Amino acid sequence: MIEIFAPTGVPEVRPGDDVAELLLRALENDPRGPLRDGDLVVITSKIVSKAEGRFIAAEDRRAARVAESRRVVARRGDTVIVEHRLGLVHAAAGIDASNVEAGRALLLPVDPDASARGIRRALTGATGLRLGVLISDTAGRAWRTGQTDLTIGLAGVLAVDSHVGRTDDYGNDLRVTEIAVADEIAAAADLAKTKLGGRPFAVVRGLGHLVIDDDGTATTLQRAEAKDFFRLGRREAVLDTVLRATGQAARYAEVVELDGEELIRAVCAGADPADHAWITRLLTLVG
Repeated sequence: MIEIFAPTGVPEVRPGDDVAELLLRALENDPRGPLRDGDLVVITSKIVSKAEGRFIAAEDRRAARVAESRRVVARRGDTVIVEHRLGLVHAAAGIDASNVEAGRALLLPVDPDASARGIRRALTGATGLRLGVLISDTAGRAWRTGQTDLTIGLAGVLAVDSHVGRTDDYGNDLRVTEIAVADEIAAAADLAKTKLGGRPFAVVRGLGHLVIDDDGTATTLQRAEAKDFFRLGRREAVLDTVLRATGQAARYAEVVELDGEELIRAVCAGADPADHAWITRLLTLVG
């Protein structure tokens, strides 16, 4: 049987706080504590960022988003989807101003896998147990409405359970099935933590077979570029194609956040005048 619970009584996290110690203290007053061998601990990335002092001023969010991003994936108005420097695809590079004091925002942890490893070492050192640690964050999905939690860092947990090479009950060979178990755990844990409950930790019990001796990495869950069908949004894919066709591929980051006539003028400025008409038609069509 799988059991998921989120202890209460966790204080506001400050820079320099010991996240593992905060969890152990919270479990002291929870009837389902302490930790047991094989438990998986899911930690909201926000408190890891707070403990690591990843605060910025709210007015610096755009500059921070640019600094934290590899590329713009898609943009509609003020909503900007980017590939984060960690390889994650997030709105606004995962920068979040919720559950922080007014005038401030939080960046994602510098290295969520490293953070998870450090917390796991502290927990196993304090308890002597075999444990797994996952750091979760909220994200949207390309095909679905709404958000769910996924794993951005982990240690000692199987990230993907590949069924490739197995057969089902009917004798069919499984060729593409890979279960993102770390993301499923993060999403399930969020049902216990809730977004506004003030419970940043969840313990998932009953999945000890997913605890591994190696540290592992959450990057296993990131789709390789060659297999990414949604690497760019519709507008951005057209813009990228136009820039490549006119010898301006390197200007994508420079112009992708421009709109309307401003975008058309910028692209046409670097193109042969004979191409201006078709460039204008294409960029007008995609908005």
